[in-house]
Amino acid sequence: MLHDRLLVREVPEKAGERRSSGGLVIPDTVKMATRLSWGEVCGAGTSTRHVKTGDRVLFNPEDQSEVEIQSERYVILRERDVHAVANEDPARGTGLYL
Repeated sequence: MLHDRLLVREVPEKAGERRSSGGLVIPDTVKMATRLSWGEVCGAGTSTRHVKTGDRVLFNPEDQSEVEIQSERYVILRERDVHAVANEDPARGTGLYL
């Protein structure tokens, strides 16, 4: 990847009904506001500062360019289009950076 670009593999969401925090069932057919998606960074350009390969990132699926590599779908993003980075290492903080 070049400059501040990221190659991201989108993590599929569970399809079907969801439940609200109050216990209400939300059918899959309900149109929600723009939902952000989680993905795993598979490649990062040399100018990325906060994201590295292997990180989980939160991004808007509408701000993307798709590419297919060896029959697998990836998304190309700029680092500035990432809304959050999830961190599994407890030594580096709370686990989510917004």
